[in-house]
Amino acid sequence: MKCSRCKKLACVALPSHNAGFCPECFPLFFTRQVETAIRREKMFTLDERILVALSGGKDSLALMLELKLQGYNVTGLHIDLGIPDSSWKARKKVEDFCEKNELQLQVFEMEKWGLPICDVKEFVDRPVCAVCGKLKRHIFNKVALEGGYDALATGHNLDDEVARLFANTLRWDTAYLSDQGPVLPASGGFVRKVKPLFRLSEFETANYAFLKGIEIHSDPCPYSSGASFTNHKQLWGELEYRSPGQKFQFYNGFLQRGKQAFAALEKEIGADVKPCEECGSPTSVGRCSICRIKESVATKKAAAQAGK
Repeated sequence: MKCSRCKKLACVALPSHNAGFCPECFPLFFTRQVETAIRREKMFTLDERILVALSGGKDSLALMLELKLQGYNVTGLHIDLGIPDSSWKARKKVEDFCEKNELQLQVFEMEKWGLPICDVKEFVDRPVCAVCGKLKRHIFNKVALEGGYDALATGHNLDDEVARLFANTLRWDTAYLSDQGPVLPASGGFVRKVKPLFRLSEFETANYAFLKGIEIHSDPCPYSSGASFTNHKQLWGELEYRSPGQKFQFYNGFLQRGKQAFAALEKEIGADVKPCEECGSPTSVGRCSICRIKESVATKKAAAQAGK
């Protein structure tokens, strides 16, 4: 296959775009997709301060580098989850990446906060991935608001968004379907959230990271075995292989024709959001789930230590 732009030998084939690109032209394709996402969805401007969530994986590091190259004012935020034999490796990749590319970085340590994820796994009787995700979203929002950032950017790609939309649809979860999309405006104690990679697949982001020489943390989370999102991604991978373009059609179709209906329904039946009486974070109950989880883990951990 020849490169669709310069006609040299292509190294990346993209059936969903009916195109292929050489090593020099593929990063330009990637850049154009990110530019289009930011412009069409009005995500942010060059004058605004953007906090970028950095896990150490290909998506978040590729996003951070691309936004810097496009001239945006970006600062990275890495959450050290406190998982033994795992978290330090991800943190090292992020710190090395930011140092190499002269990028500002903040690190939030869950252990110092009193809630490392290893304790969540041991003392919370719920799927650890769900609780970990809730805690990370809480911390992203907290750090972004306290730091006065205009928006929080995450590296969610098209595969992530399709898997999430599919899961929410299977449950007909009105609340999540009402606010799923590449932009969630700031409101009621929540900072604006944006996903500039939503037009790009996991495969495309991986190729960008490789061609840009980004060293990523690729070890799977030791606690993620059996996560439903992985199964959903595999299912959609098969559909995409048989019918290239299905993922984007499904996601874009929801944004164009489905989201507004769920947003209107949630406005009628959704719960009111108020500040948590303990930490001030937005919640639909008096005391938010984060404060309740922290107290529950501390109590169970103390009891376990006393019983030894």
